[in-house]
Amino acid sequence: MAYGALALAIVCEVAGTTFLQKSEQFTRPGPILLMVLFYAGSFYFLAQALKAVPLGIAYAVWAGVGIVLTAVIGAVIFRQMLDAAAILGIGLIVAGVVVIQIFSKSVTH
Repeated sequence: MAYGALALAIVCEVAGTTFLQKSEQFTRPGPILLMVLFYAGSFYFLAQALKAVPLGIAYAVWAGVGIVLTAVIGAVIFRQMLDAAAILGIGLIVAGVVVIQIFSKSVTH
């Protein structure tokens, strides 16, 4: 249940960040409203996940997966291509999240 809430928090955060880009530096009210709603939802679901998942673990997963999904959306929707160094850096973040999930005794499974 906690990881379901964490997944919803990630999806909402990525959607909020997508609408942040679509707001064109806070000049379009529709995307701004959606951004605020999705960010609020993200923090709500993150708070629910924190009932069972330690803060550091939840935040690492939330941020790590969010970074990857945001980079994918940036490339696919906004045509913001990443160079090799950026891809390597994101890969290292993913590796860190995987190490936490597989080896950390702090993670609740």
